[in-house]
Amino acid sequence: MDILASDSGEPERDCPLCPRLVAYREGNRAAEPGWFNAPVPGFGGRDARLLVVGLAPGLRGANRTGRPFTGDYAGILLYETLRRFGFAEGTYDARPDDGLQLRDCRIVNAVRCAPPVNLPQPAEIKACNRFLVAELKNMMRLEAVLALGVVAHAAVLKAYGVPLARFRFRHGAIHDLPDGLRLANSYHVSRYNTSTRRLTSAMFENIIEALAKHLARR
Repeated sequence: MDILASDSGEPERDCPLCPRLVAYREGNRAAEPGWFNAPVPGFGGRDARLLVVGLAPGLRGANRTGRPFTGDYAGILLYETLRRFGFAEGTYDARPDDGLQLRDCRIVNAVRCAPPVNLPQPAEIKACNRFLVAELKNMMRLEAVLALGVVAHAAVLKAYGVPLARFRFRHGAIHDLPDGLRLANSYHVSRYNTSTRRLTSAMFENIIEALAKHLARR
């Protein structure tokens, strides 16, 4: 079975790579047939210079709506901050038809299918990395990547063939990869992180602002 829906590098709707995620997906389809319940495709143009990489679709967020960070709490901080610094326009209304558009930015997840309790297993992260590799190869103008959390950070390094020990994850860190790409780190924009103030709006805005200034100088 071909796991690619097209030459775009997106996984097909019934991607079979991860048995646990397949079983979870089938259960969700039976319970909520009106939800998206499939590998969530990237959002934004592939001609963008900034790529935001998250962890995985939330069950009642992107897994329900079919658009990354749409339908759950995490999208509020992400999209409002992107809009503030010119990477998005329109109004985020937690719906894929809300008219929100990204500007010079694309968003994907390290794992495309929703995992049980929002925690993908290492083998699933590894299996899904081929789709991140395809994303990076298809983004010909890419200059910067924002990794939301440790898993996304590690997935980006793996996709580039860079040893994890060479660039440690640290919130606020900005790494210059060997090929000239800039990799920025932020804690994930999850409700848990923002509720516990591990990640504040100001902290996240500082990261996006730094990336906006970097791209403006290029």
